[in-house]
Amino acid sequence: MRDTKPLLLNTDFPPIRRGHLQTLQMNLGYLCNLSCTHCHVNAGPKRTELMSRKTMQTALDLADKYQLKHLDLTGGSPEMNPDFRWLVRQGRARSLHVINRCNPTILVEPGYEDTAEFLADQRVEVIASLPCYLEDNVDAQRGKGVFSASIAALKKLNALGYGRTDTGLILNLVFNPQGMNLPPPQAQLEQAYRQFLSEHFDLSFNNLFTITNMPIQRFGATLLAKGQFEGYMKRLKQAYQSANLEHVMCRNLVSVDWQGYVYDCDFNQMLAMPLAGNRTHLSQLLANMPEAMPINVADHCYGCTAGQGSSCSGILSQA
Repeated sequence: MRDTKPLLLNTDFPPIRRGHLQTLQMNLGYLCNLSCTHCHVNAGPKRTELMSRKTMQTALDLADKYQLKHLDLTGGSPEMNPDFRWLVRQGRARSLHVINRCNPTILVEPGYEDTAEFLADQRVEVIASLPCYLEDNVDAQRGKGVFSASIAALKKLNALGYGRTDTGLILNLVFNPQGMNLPPPQAQLEQAYRQFLSEHFDLSFNNLFTITNMPIQRFGATLLAKGQFEGYMKRLKQAYQSANLEHVMCRNLVSVDWQGYVYDCDFNQMLAMPLAGNRTHLSQLLANMPEAMPINVADHCYGCTAGQGSSCSGILSQA
């Protein structure tokens, strides 16, 4: 697989600095039951990297010391880490807002059938990937049968109260565009999702997040193989909106890899661009919290600032 990192480092992206840390986004490992074409992590069923309980405990110590608010769990499929449930329970015992970035098909996989009930019991926010509301498009991105499995999983979550306005159990969906396209206006697409999923499957959800595909890892390699990398980068740069710089997620978040090393964001983690340019472990942050330091940027940062902007919570503006 060809690496896009050398093509991204020579950048004219404007400098930005870190603000007050509120969120630890923890990649619990690259193991996943799917291998999606848009995956910037290059996750899959054969990956063996998994975060240890010791590293998780260090993250919890950091959350305790600095009174962090959010524990944002991702992967791979974070649920496939054998200590996933231990970490969730520990986070909730500390009154942390725990987010699970969920590939919904894992909820109907053998051995994981009771995961949805666990998430509901712990009142975990679920952010579930559903890159389109049309079956053919989802299966083209994620594999045959993924759409039907995703619908079955979302129905299970709805039955537990997720996505209902009166339960407090939050279910948000994530849209990823196909190919070189940027996401359409989030509000309009959310309405289309809501209408289609309600009419055809009696499904409900709270919000739709549109996220721009990043030109790194598997998606970046696909762009290179098709001769589309330069065209995609040109599209991102032409759509750049400076107002989005104030709201990019890296200002109040650090990304933690499966070994416990920290980065400005999940994308920098995948490009091996460490926090402040130095390989820093969670344990080191216990002594020195990174505030007001420069954020490590490269050309992929245009993906977060193009058009409406893109973050792990959807758009950054109404541009």
